[in-house]
Amino acid sequence: METTVGGPTLTKRPRGRPRKTVLERDDGNRRQELLRSAARLFRRKGFHAASTRDIAAAVGMQSGSPFYHFKSKGALLYAVMEEGMRSAIERQQRALARAAAAAPDPCAQLRILVRNHFDVLLGPGSDFIPVMLYEARSITSRQRALLAELQSQYEAPWSPVLEALRTAGQLRAEVKLARLLIFGSLNWSAQWYDRRKGASLDNLADAAIALFIGDAA
Repeated sequence: METTVGGPTLTKRPRGRPRKTVLERDDGNRRQELLRSAARLFRRKGFHAASTRDIAAAVGMQSGSPFYHFKSKGALLYAVMEEGMRSAIERQQRALARAAAAAPDPCAQLRILVRNHFDVLLGPGSDFIPVMLYEARSITSRQRALLAELQSQYEAPWSPVLEALRTAGQLRAEVKLARLLIFGSLNWSAQWYDRRKGASLDNLADAAIALFIGDAA
């Protein structure tokens, strides 16, 4: 729609955000490719051993191209960790929404949380959180503080479930300590689990529940 104001024709701007151009969409896709490749290489080789050249080559870029998306290798590392935490929060929210629809008891809720956490740690595309767990010393204190806020957001839904189990006599430990010990136990699986051998993630979740609350499950 056009209007005239004192002669010149003015075209009203469309409402909402302007559509991304093809190049802008491609930039976003390339950024995600870089994050996935960086996460995989940081996990397999370690932050210091994985070079930006390695990461760029993995996605078919020139060695300096990652710096178009990230200011430094350290910024890329933090972006991997942040992406991992935000994705984990979203996945957990979806899992909890499904659980709420089924209205399970606290034991079933804990199993859903544990099973989802194993998927975050060990499932397909699961390099992000292990990188955060074992490369935190390579980021700044401010970045660690920002990640701690996301971790708190992720862990918050576990406390009411553990409180309910303790109230029902199915969890004997104090809730805060139980939560810390549970996460410590689950997170360590990123060091030893091999999906090509042994137990499935469902088997792991069942074993973890048996360990944490025994026959109460």
